[in-house]
Amino acid sequence: MSAVSWPPTLAGTPAVAVIERAIKGRRLSHSLLITGDDHETLLAVAHAIADRLLNTPRSSASFPPENHPDCFALRPAGKMRQISADSTRELIGKVQVSPTVATLKVGIIHECDRMNVASANVFLKTLEEPPANTTLLMLTTRPYALLPTIRSRCLHFRFPGINTAFTPDGWASWIADYQAWLGRLAEGVTDKKAIADSVFAAYGLMARFGTVLEFATGEIWKQQKAKLPPDLAEDEQVAIETGIANGLRTRLFAEIEQATRGFALARLRQGDEATRRALTAAIDKLEHDVGLLRLNLNEAAALEEFLLSSLRLWTRKA
Repeated sequence: MSAVSWPPTLAGTPAVAVIERAIKGRRLSHSLLITGDDHETLLAVAHAIADRLLNTPRSSASFPPENHPDCFALRPAGKMRQISADSTRELIGKVQVSPTVATLKVGIIHECDRMNVASANVFLKTLEEPPANTTLLMLTTRPYALLPTIRSRCLHFRFPGINTAFTPDGWASWIADYQAWLGRLAEGVTDKKAIADSVFAAYGLMARFGTVLEFATGEIWKQQKAKLPPDLAEDEQVAIETGIANGLRTRLFAEIEQATRGFALARLRQGDEATRRALTAAIDKLEHDVGLLRLNLNEAAALEEFLLSSLRLWTRKA
């Protein structure tokens, strides 16, 4: 019986059954591309696979995958969250050495889409001539950001994300206040005082957004940090924390879009053409700003641009 269980929502699925049979028959591919909607799910899958490969009756000792001497991890590093060619060569050097306690070695490449061009080319050579008795598990939520030549040399498995239903403290009230702010704009801003109040309220929403994001990122990071290997390098920890913040802010912006649609729905049912135009323009603007987030625009600047544009789009003159 394996010590590491499959994620409950994935146990017994066709993909898991295929992997289980391949491991039992010692026919598992030397390189697996494991994709899905969130990295936490992919890592849980990778640890389940690694545990079944490394902790067998033929092993001289058993360890959790994250602490196993024959399990090696390659992670993005730094605020830019890149996997460098040097760190890729370091991983390759480790998996080319004979295993210590197991009969196999496992390499887990976190967010493999973060490889730069040089590291991707270094890694490609390893896929073309894989080390003996080694399985490489490549994890990514963005498989098509990889070189096609890398994707073509891996066996692909996709796993849906696990819905953790995490709601940051203060987020529900932020959404309610945002919709109330839209309601005041749509009812009409008729004098200078109302305009000033609307602008101040927008900046209040921006400040609260930053507080919610910072606190939630800290809470998630605290939980995940406890599960990480104790010898993880500082720049790798920075990359993981940055990734948490990026993923969370993307989700919060998606919920702002849902809240905007929710606000407009009742008015649209009444055939309000002004609301239809405002909604279309606001969603287009939000999608544009989310695109800028992917280019490392600060979330505060993106939200400021969106809310000030919303002020113009939704305000109805009496």
